[in-house]
Amino acid sequence: MSADQEQIRALIERWAAAVRARDLNGVLADHADDIVMFDVPPPHDGVHGVDAYRETWPPFFEWQARGGGSFEIVSLDITAGADVAFAHALLRCGTPEDLARNPEQRLRLTLGLRKEQGRWVIAHEHHSFPYEDAAPEAAAEEVRRIHQQWFDRTAAKDLDGLMEYIADDVVSYEHEERLEHVGGSEVREVCRAGLEASVGPVDWQVPDLHILVRDDLAATWGLNQMRAQQPDGRTIESWSRGTRIFQRRNGRWTMVHQHVSYPCDPATGQAITDLR
Repeated sequence: MSADQEQIRALIERWAAAVRARDLNGVLADHADDIVMFDVPPPHDGVHGVDAYRETWPPFFEWQARGGGSFEIVSLDITAGADVAFAHALLRCGTPEDLARNPEQRLRLTLGLRKEQGRWVIAHEHHSFPYEDAAPEAAAEEVRRIHQQWFDRTAAKDLDGLMEYIADDVVSYEHEERLEHVGGSEVREVCRAGLEASVGPVDWQVPDLHILVRDDLAATWGLNQMRAQQPDGRTIESWSRGTRIFQRRNGRWTMVHQHVSYPCDPATGQAITDLR
């Protein structure tokens, strides 16, 4: 590593340490008066000048203080010429909850530097996170594939396959007694009982499945169509209502809540299971 690269690395590490310490003077040090920063929040045309740059940091420090947000360099690469250099880095930046939900989350950082009077200064910063909700249609298709796996695994009576995308802390409102079933083990027993109640294949579909995705949450709803062969050879069909809530955890969609129900006859209080 050249002497210039070593100086730039030390400069960037000092800057990151000052951010962690919420030391505004340390953050501003080694920045050009005419710095231009493209940040994650607006303005869309960037922040121009060191005075405007200074104003962006107090809100970030407040966020750090409230949520214990981290700001740690994971990787740093530097290319330096005689009087111009650039660096790109990945940083672990987020609250403990953010990073537990998505351990791979990284802040992307690009720096442009120039040498002024023999001293390196940062003339440009660009911060960004990957935009994970850029394609909600793709996310909806992932959730649709999970439903199709459930339909296929139901037909195969594969209990483990049914449980693959169900959270350990799921809360489910089932047709069966008890107001709620809490946890994957309780839902597993409901699924097991349903599979074992039929002697032949069980067919489950949601023909009118609706999916709505926003950020790391997805809601699905539709009518459940169930066909199952009974011990006496009859095949019974029933329709019910179903709503399911998913959360993206560690980059993977997981069902965290389910609510299935039959309409109720208000005169008798009995579930109506023969509607078509």
